[in-house]
Amino acid sequence: MRVIDLRSDTVTQPTSGMRRAMAEARVGDDVLGDDPTVKELERASAGLLGKEAALYVPSGTMANLLALLLACDRGEQAVVGSESHILHHEGLGAPALGGVHLAVIPNDARGRLPLEALDRALEAGPALVCLENTHNRCGGAAVSLSHTREVAERAHAAGAAVHVDGARIFNAALARESDAASLVADADTASFCFSKGLGAPVGSVLCGSSELIARARPLRRQLGGGMRQAGVIAAAALHALENHVERLAEDHAHARLLAEGLSRLPGIRIDPQAVETNLVFFELDGPEPRAFREALTAAGVLASGPTARRVRMATHLGISAADVEEALARTRRVVESLPEPAAR
Repeated sequence: MRVIDLRSDTVTQPTSGMRRAMAEARVGDDVLGDDPTVKELERASAGLLGKEAALYVPSGTMANLLALLLACDRGEQAVVGSESHILHHEGLGAPALGGVHLAVIPNDARGRLPLEALDRALEAGPALVCLENTHNRCGGAAVSLSHTREVAERAHAAGAAVHVDGARIFNAALARESDAASLVADADTASFCFSKGLGAPVGSVLCGSSELIARARPLRRQLGGGMRQAGVIAAAALHALENHVERLAEDHAHARLLAEGLSRLPGIRIDPQAVETNLVFFELDGPEPRAFREALTAAGVLASGPTARRVRMATHLGISAADVEEALARTRRVVESLPEPAAR
């Protein structure tokens, strides 16, 4: 039985093109600044986001942490959303390593920061405001250019910088029928991942002004992110950047197919119209959560999710339309095999 892995878009395998690029990569010592493939990747990344410069780093967590450390001195505040990746999934690195206080305001259901709450938070004089696009825990929602611009105008007027955690920014651009550079034009820094929707094995990038990225380089080394012949992995990321952006439309189509199929299953609650990108979230109204997850895994469908009753499935480079149909068939059998829940 083939396992259909929908836990995340980080579970992909390198394509044959990536493997060839890695095998043939020109390399140098990136810590010394002379790896030609890393330099090419950084130039291409900065250009796609409309920024002056970029820095290749091992992970999105490090890219976000660097943005926080660049903008905030010890004891200063950074505003983040209540459902943000920075708050929930990055080990609280900013307060632990940088002494940066995270001022939390509630995200709405589509990943936006309510402007009245933001205005109140800005009265405390934070050094940074962080946005996320697409917004993982808010259903993979694509945040609009207009909202980012409104947040940036308020933040800059209050003397705060703006960072966009754009781990899946190309998914957001596709969903918004825009381009990545436009979506982060009002941000001082922006990051994105090569190892998520783009399907590369490892790596992220932080983009910003030449001055900010020059300051970020020694900080990257302090955090243990100095890589030597990094061109080997940068070559795969560059291949993904050049070949896998347009194909994200397939992942979005597969996610909608998955959401529509799930909406027809008993005991599952989902609004297919709310699925904008490659992340599909649904609620378990019927099946007992642990039994459902265990049975689903035993059936060869892997999923994740932030809470017991909230399940996430991610479409990606390794998932075809046939895989989606098979996952739906297996999920239906699981739901129908489980006993009716006890009255609550």
